[in-house]
Amino acid sequence: MQRLRRRTPQEFDCVLSSMCTVPHPAAHDEAVRFLSSNPGDPATYQTIAKLEDEAVELLGEITDLDEPYGYITSGGTEANIQAVHAARNLAETDSPNLVAPESGHFSLTKAAEMLGVELRTVPVDDDYRADLEALEAAVDSDTVVVVGVAGTTEYGRVDPIAAMTDIAHDAGARMHVDASWGGFILPFTEYEWSFADAPIDSMAIDPHKFGQAPVPAGGLLARDRATVDALAVDTPYLETTSQATLTGTRSGAGVAGALAAMESLWSAGYRQQYRDQQANAEYLASELQARGIETVEPTLPLVAAELAPGTFESLREVDWRISRTASGELRVVCMPHVTREGLESFVSDLDRIRS
Repeated sequence: MQRLRRRTPQEFDCVLSSMCTVPHPAAHDEAVRFLSSNPGDPATYQTIAKLEDEAVELLGEITDLDEPYGYITSGGTEANIQAVHAARNLAETDSPNLVAPESGHFSLTKAAEMLGVELRTVPVDDDYRADLEALEAAVDSDTVVVVGVAGTTEYGRVDPIAAMTDIAHDAGARMHVDASWGGFILPFTEYEWSFADAPIDSMAIDPHKFGQAPVPAGGLLARDRATVDALAVDTPYLETTSQATLTGTRSGAGVAGALAAMESLWSAGYRQQYRDQQANAEYLASELQARGIETVEPTLPLVAAELAPGTFESLREVDWRISRTASGELRVVCMPHVTREGLESFVSDLDRIRS
């Protein structure tokens, strides 16, 4: 009999490009315990169903929504697709479109293609935030949803959510906020992004990013039950007779891990995490600027900077896991596993390569 070969996961020490991170120990343990529970059939798996209710309630507390509806998704992609799905199903048009800034996540392209919804992208302003004039010009009577981003994946920017919501609702459209990355750090900033800041209809927020839950664990939140009801399909052979989720069968690991992480870290742990990683981003930006490298101001813990293609590739050759923005800049995300020591090592390698 062939013996099982023990495999070693990749270390996170040099990972500067990912918006996922090492899970909190309590989240890891709970994920393992509930690995085989299926929250996709809550009438059968009642314990994990109760935990999912608690996780959604806690996500509501984080996002300032008193009576949240929703569920734990596989991630921001699923949550964004489902928000568009619900908006399409609730609308009264045969030619639905969604409007989002060009900084929107690629999951919106997936949503549009899967759901038969036209995707209209509008430019961003000089600070990489949605251009409101362009947005207002793009919406019409067939717009079913406007999507704003609270923590963009390339520059860490927060769109003018309140103003976008006004534009969406004036056009009879819904307003969805993609806070997949930013949702666990924005409560400790002055940005207007939450359900309390504007009458937004739905939100994506991912515990498996800054929330420090194990992958996969995203979240779809809605202000009203109608959003979730618009997603429901009959499931006659299960104990649960209808289901609003996209993936159907799900592992309870995502639910239990997300709840454990949030219970362990909300709110003091997340506040300190934001402060530490914002300081790291500002440190790296300052070091790059001191070397004459043009750098975008990090308003959240994400750094983008102009870097020669050869230098970028050389850094990758010495195992730094870095990525580029669509415009070609270096992109570094200061997630909880990123340390000051690690960034100092990165800067040291950068100096050696450029010398």
